[in-house]
Amino acid sequence: MTDTRPLKPITADARRAEIFRLALGNPKVIAGLVILATLLALGLAAPLLSGHGPSDYVGPRAEPPSADFWFGTTLFGQDVFVQFANGIRSTYVVGLLAGGIGALVGMTVGFVAGYRGGVVDEILSMITNVVLVLPAFAVLIILAAYVGIDSVVHQSVFIGAFSWPWVARAVRAQTFSLRSREFVDLARLTGVRPLTIIRTEIGPNMGSYLLLVFIVLFGGSILTAASLDFLGLGPPGQMSLGLMMNQALQSSALVLGIWWWFLPPGIGIVLIVGALYVTNIGLDDVFNPKLRKM
Repeated sequence: MTDTRPLKPITADARRAEIFRLALGNPKVIAGLVILATLLALGLAAPLLSGHGPSDYVGPRAEPPSADFWFGTTLFGQDVFVQFANGIRSTYVVGLLAGGIGALVGMTVGFVAGYRGGVVDEILSMITNVVLVLPAFAVLIILAAYVGIDSVVHQSVFIGAFSWPWVARAVRAQTFSLRSREFVDLARLTGVRPLTIIRTEIGPNMGSYLLLVFIVLFGGSILTAASLDFLGLGPPGQMSLGLMMNQALQSSALVLGIWWWFLPPGIGIVLIVGALYVTNIGLDDVFNPKLRKM
């Protein structure tokens, strides 16, 4: 006998539980998160792993990896492992702050422009296009050289200030499409304020996409910060993976065969950005039913 009872609607909690289950079953997501969590734990535990700082001279010069110095020492007797662990923490901070700033500005501009339309949309789109066509990395180099970067927060603000335009354009396009949906019209007719509609109706329907956008911004900010640090334009006195590579280059570590000085920071950057990319691909499989493997 055919069951004619109506199907129960899928609740938001059930939908989140399903996405969580799919994410835990996706090997790309698990592999990426394990790598990111391991490196994050190493960065957070850096102050507890040794009694000396990344710039302290604690051992013989240019000593290869050993039981006393896991990643060896620099040409000046500094502990490479301690530098690496501190650099990991700095890398995560820059990615989180700069990526967060870029995401916040881009989403705000995109939501407002897409929902309001008209003159507001034209003005915000013009500003977005102006920033978008600027050679962002070249501008960052000029700012860092002439204005100066004195902290990780300062560096993150600079990077985030030039990483939002493409986010704004993408969010604007999706908001423009969603603002004409029935549930948005219903909320508008009941007198709900525009900002509340964006926060409670439009934003949640783009949640998965916004998460993927933040991951991309996170990885891009890390690469930009590492490039600035490698050029010697990062915050002075703040150990980072890019600064490690800069110091190794200036000290001719490659020529002298001190591979344990320049190799770990390069591998660290590749692991973090690669893990973010793999996680992004895995989450795309989870959120997009067409990409799921049956």
